[in-house]
Amino acid sequence: MSQTVRRYIFAGLVFSTMACLGYVMFSVLSEQGFSLFEYAMFACFLITLPWTVIGFWNAFIGFLLLRFTKKPAAYVFPGLDAISDNEAIETSTAIAMCVRNEEVDQVYRNLNAMIARLVTSGHADKFHVYILSDSSFPEIIAEESPAFERLKRSWHNKIEITYRRRETNPGFKAGNIGDFCDRWGHKHDYMLTLDADSVMSASAILRMVRLMQKNEKLGILQSLVVGLPSESGFTRAFQFGMRLGMKSYTLGSAWWQADCGPYWGHNAIIRLAPFMEHCNLPQLPGSGPLSGWVLSHDQVEAAFMRRGGYECRVLAEEGGSYEENPPHVLEFIRRDLRWCHGNMQYFRLLKEKNLHPTSRVQLVLAILMFIGSPAWMTFVVLATLSCAFPEWSGVVIAPGGLGMVLFATIMTMIFAPKIASFLDTMMNRELRKQFGGAPRIVFSWFTEIFFSIMLAPIMAIANTIFLFRLFILRKANGWIAQARSVEALPVSRVAKHLWPQMIFGVAGITILVSVQNVSVAGLLIALPVFMGPFFALPFGVSSAKPIIGFWAAKMKIWQIPEEAAPPVIIRALHLPALSAQNLLTNGDHDHVPLTTEQLLSFDVNE
Repeated sequence: MSQTVRRYIFAGLVFSTMACLGYVMFSVLSEQGFSLFEYAMFACFLITLPWTVIGFWNAFIGFLLLRFTKKPAAYVFPGLDAISDNEAIETSTAIAMCVRNEEVDQVYRNLNAMIARLVTSGHADKFHVYILSDSSFPEIIAEESPAFERLKRSWHNKIEITYRRRETNPGFKAGNIGDFCDRWGHKHDYMLTLDADSVMSASAILRMVRLMQKNEKLGILQSLVVGLPSESGFTRAFQFGMRLGMKSYTLGSAWWQADCGPYWGHNAIIRLAPFMEHCNLPQLPGSGPLSGWVLSHDQVEAAFMRRGGYECRVLAEEGGSYEENPPHVLEFIRRDLRWCHGNMQYFRLLKEKNLHPTSRVQLVLAILMFIGSPAWMTFVVLATLSCAFPEWSGVVIAPGGLGMVLFATIMTMIFAPKIASFLDTMMNRELRKQFGGAPRIVFSWFTEIFFSIMLAPIMAIANTIFLFRLFILRKANGWIAQARSVEALPVSRVAKHLWPQMIFGVAGITILVSVQNVSVAGLLIALPVFMGPFFALPFGVSSAKPIIGFWAAKMKIWQIPEEAAPPVIIRALHLPALSAQNLLTNGDHDHVPLTTEQLLSFDVNE
């Protein structure tokens, strides 16, 4: 089946599903005529549908691929099996790690481990490590140069290492990469892009290089990035759910996106010559928060690469590509709002000429991912007010019946990626073992679903407020360094940032409690939305407590496979989460941290 036929099939599934759901919602709202409230609710519902429906079909198709194909990743990526692990590396690859005011020790640790494994592989001479700093904090700058000079001396004559810091950072991360391309891009065939928290095994890196060598039209190859073992309770719950949901979702999306796949800005390999030719980003004219440098550069670069005639694909298989996720809800919100700001600039990039239709669809979906938040929150507010004041709003929804069926359907579709991968995991004995065994998987899955229900409205309110500031007040939050360390959050700090969520939750619960004869259907629909914001303060404080995460790691709650059998590259990182698990495994040697010298003694595929 050609990728064009797949796209038509997928589009048919999405639009027919949206039409059916829209018709059902129209029927529910129009039982006694349409009021202004109902028109607004219907419009908001339609805005939220595309992301939900696409997620469902991605998960459904991904589940079918997981269950009924021998090699799902190869099924969606023709030629994946055409390489072996012993083909010669004949090209030069730059490993470009972008840093800005990061913890220097962590960057050193990650790079040192990756370099050691590349040296073990015998191919280190085909790589050149570039540490591309945009740091501006004096204390960080003072640490960077001596630390990376020490790294350079440690691997002298084994691999080339270059450290460069820009005095100013025009273009932000894209500008940082652009500066690298101007200075050194002509010296290399490929560029492996890394963030400060990125870690990749040598076998994963070499596999991606060999795939690039095999397919000269492959412009960007994005690896499937998974979270590192974490001792943060918030991070463990989030990335457990992400790990389960991402597998089916990514396979399903790769099935129809094919050569118009995603680029997430890191843990990906890029063919440098076409990247430098086709992926120069425009500086958006005018004033205001949507002008200036392109912030969310990655998906735009993928669209431009595809426009230049080169493929962009995702390697939809787990293994060897890792990152660290935010340690608490406040940092999670801050990261999400950075993406939100960048994605809103896509409004101005949709008019770019000659983009592939699938690439244009991806830009639209990136916008809808965040526009859906205010639409959802508006729908919830209108629905709650209609329950409290039916005579004023003109909204009359019959209890139970079609409305409950629609609610159950939408909730199933929202959680479809996690349901699909959960079922696949439970059907596979080896996967069950890697995730901690069936009882722990079931417990972890249900508690993570509850975690997601609590977190989703907190995030939606944050996005809604941000978009109001962006479009109405024309203000943005700015992009600053990420916090990556686990830390306890004081009540005052959480309250300072989450007070809008708390007010929203208290107001919503108060209205629901005060309404007489509120239907069971209305309570089931509205209560989960207000519960997260209502408990935002204890949720934010407790999920950040190190003791909660340490206990969860010790008890193997929200465990990921890298904790059950840590790869060599992860054992070299000395992660506290593995130390916590070690307390329960009585000094299991597979969890013992490795020194640099020990790293060099293991086979490259371990």
